[in-house]
Amino acid sequence: MIRPAKKDDVVAIVEMIANDKLGVLRENFKIPLPDSYYEAFSNINSDPNQELVVLENESQQIIGTLQLSFIQYLTYQGGIRAQIEAVRIHEEHRGKGIGQQLFKWAITRAKEKGAHVIQLTTDKKRPEALRFYESLGFRASHEGMKFHLIEKS
Repeated sequence: MIRPAKKDDVVAIVEMIANDKLGVLRENFKIPLPDSYYEAFSNINSDPNQELVVLENESQQIIGTLQLSFIQYLTYQGGIRAQIEAVRIHEEHRGKGIGQQLFKWAITRAKEKGAHVIQLTTDKKRPEALRFYESLGFRASHEGMKFHLIEKS
């Protein structure tokens, strides 16, 4: 079942985000979680253009998550873009089609909101993610760039 995330889900979400080779370097997963995660959840949850969702299995264990953002543009005649971020599947459940299920939901949701395109970024250090997104029909159509304002020490 895919549903909107609740405050009680934040620990499970952050644990999945921190549980990969890049997340472990930039996240601060510990119990109790730092307040910054709950503040971010509150901001996301109160913004009608943000949808943070979780996927639960039959046992009500959170096994997947993603954030879908809707961005209004002047381009494309005032179009809406959907941005997918923070896609994670619990390590014990990878390779079982759960990511495809989350993306099918996100594509349907983006169409419901009137988006004309769905975009995402993936780190070049995650070639397996790139292959997964390509298998879903995503294409590398643009060159993305980032400028980090705060560097982690």
